[in-house]
Amino acid sequence: MSKLDLPTSHGTVERIELGEPRNWPAHPEPYRSREVYAAAHVVANPLADNTPGKPAVVDWDATLAFRRHLFDYGFGVAEAMDTAQRNMGLDWPATQELIRRSTDQARALGGRIFSGVGTDHVGAQESTDAVTAAYREQLEFVQGVGSRVILMASRQLASVANAPDDYLRVYDSLLSDVDAPVILHWLGDVFDPQLRGYWGSTDVAAATETFLDLVRSRSDKVDGVKVSLLSAEHEKQLRAKLPDGVRLYTGDDFNYPELIRGDGTHHSDALLGAFAAIAPAASAALTALDDGDADEFSRILDPTLALSRHIFAEPTYYYKTGIAFMSWITGRQPAFTMVGGLQWARSLPHLAHILRLADGAGLIPDPDLAAARMTALLDTYGVRS
Repeated sequence: MSKLDLPTSHGTVERIELGEPRNWPAHPEPYRSREVYAAAHVVANPLADNTPGKPAVVDWDATLAFRRHLFDYGFGVAEAMDTAQRNMGLDWPATQELIRRSTDQARALGGRIFSGVGTDHVGAQESTDAVTAAYREQLEFVQGVGSRVILMASRQLASVANAPDDYLRVYDSLLSDVDAPVILHWLGDVFDPQLRGYWGSTDVAAATETFLDLVRSRSDKVDGVKVSLLSAEHEKQLRAKLPDGVRLYTGDDFNYPELIRGDGTHHSDALLGAFAAIAPAASAALTALDDGDADEFSRILDPTLALSRHIFAEPTYYYKTGIAFMSWITGRQPAFTMVGGLQWARSLPHLAHILRLADGAGLIPDPDLAAARMTALLDTYGVRS
């Protein structure tokens, strides 16, 4: 099998041998027991000037092919979210094109898609009314191309809102304009420090009550909530308080196996960036859950957790680099490049450990290809066997 020398976090190099590839069966149909979406990344055009501050230039063939990969394993696509580098390199013109193309493909293939609606196309705003207008511009576009909606957290709203009522007023106005129930996304400041104090308080319990007030008052307009606070205990408490018919889509990339499995009374559905990295294994686990075998679900999914926690390690907002790296070493994109030059946001030892953990979880479909690509990257860094 393929052998190569990988750097470690201790400044040394160790030889590893990649394991035999595992066959993960395709599962193009949705799952019966859980509603699941993968937040997908974008593949940059390696021939373009995708340096920081430049307009994003996307490799559309590779980007759409990755979404077909997710559809093949039974996932819906959560499009144009933070995994796709919103607020971190993907500008609004590229975002619009991404949503349009991805929605058209989903329609043609019978796939499920929700797309992110935010305010990242504008700069700082002076009032909540101006933020509402910015949200509405994106909302009209996303609904106009035929995608379902994820209402994302807004940096602009966080900067001008003075109290919980400001958040409630903005979201209530937007929910009056949606043509189908939406997913509300609460993104914690570990993913974006500029969202600190969202929902009007840095106290999570107080912010949660404001969030619940909104969901309860407009539950007819809310398909579910995606919570990305990386706290399993908070998620368990929140999902038990949601109105009937409102899903909790876990966004907890540190604790998703136990949250999706549930406690016998409540469970979480899922909308995860981690699923973009572990789709084949997650698919097999969800198939087992559909078959009533919760132990097999855990046996398959638990080994992926170390990989996900490493990809999402602090600073967590650079997890997108690990998602793109996984796509590259598994042969699902031709080059390890990202918009905004973000491929350089993680260290070589960090990337090398992703390969180790992915191999341990059975997620390397072609060890020879992975070894060749990793060796090329090591050569770029001047690492010699």
